[in-house]
Amino acid sequence: MRLTTKGRFAVTAMIDLALRQNSGPVTLAAISQRQQISLSYLEQLFGKLRRNDLVESTRGPGGGYTLGRNPSDITVSEIIMSVDEPIDATHCGGKENCLGDSGRCMTHELWASLNERMIEFLSSVTLQKLVDDQIAKGVEIEGKPSLKRAISPMPLSKQIRVNAPNSVFALGNAFTKF
Repeated sequence: MRLTTKGRFAVTAMIDLALRQNSGPVTLAAISQRQQISLSYLEQLFGKLRRNDLVESTRGPGGGYTLGRNPSDITVSEIIMSVDEPIDATHCGGKENCLGDSGRCMTHELWASLNERMIEFLSSVTLQKLVDDQIAKGVEIEGKPSLKRAISPMPLSKQIRVNAPNSVFALGNAFTKF
């Protein structure tokens, strides 16, 4: 059994979202930057999470994602299964044809039992518990903006000032000064 990046990233992104949703919708770009997960990959994952009612989306300026339910009502197994991540340690995918036409392998029951325990464990862990663990570890969450703006609490960005010619003519003039 291995949990692929799809399941890991989905859980990580959901923790990030749950930590910050009290400030309003959280953009995937912000999650992508904080967690170093590709934005296009997050878009795919959040599409699946939205279809499974784990998140809700808000469009437009100030839009983003919020949790679809209370974090104490969302389990890790729901998150993983909603992004089509199989939790299966059997070689046959639970079809009991490990040996092809010859039937099950000798260890099929062992791996099927492991599957049950993994699902049981992941179903016992809530998103709220993972959020509480992060807070207990001292994860810093950006403070809420002190001023409410009419449209949304979008982050302010500093304008980058480039000291370079802005046209071919200005470039030519820059070289004639030397």
